[in-house]
Amino acid sequence: MAKLIKHQFFYPHPVKTVWDYFTKPELLEQWLMKNDFQPVVGHSFQLRTGPIPALNFDGIFHCQVLEIIPFKKLSYSWKSGPGGGKITLDSVVTWQLVPKDKGTEVFLEHRGFAKKENLDFYNGLLHGWVEKFQNIEKLLNAAQHGHTNA
Repeated sequence: MAKLIKHQFFYPHPVKTVWDYFTKPELLEQWLMKNDFQPVVGHSFQLRTGPIPALNFDGIFHCQVLEIIPFKKLSYSWKSGPGGGKITLDSVVTWQLVPKDKGTEVFLEHRGFAKKENLDFYNGLLHGWVEKFQNIEKLLNAAQHGHTNA
């Protein structure tokens, strides 16, 4: 059975401000990973971090933008493996932003953990995404108070 990660988080900031953290490469790098992201459907990009041999992961997520509805939805593939072109995780990340009276509700859905070998990745990301939401919150709050680093 395929596993699914779903989270939601509220930020007391306008949608435009929050959206920038998902679509501007320099802001994405501050809370997620080094990247060459561009908010263009079909754009292939990489997210880079350190290798994790225990997960059979070379440190590179190979991604492609699948859908963009400005200020509302962003979806991209999220693939990884041990290197040499071999992909062992083939998943999709979808972000949805919903304006609320006093801020923005953000919904994350990360699906595609069908293989048994992806269970450790699933478990790590299940909690890892919560940390990333918290990183965004720190950055938004720092920016609101005139600081550039959280």
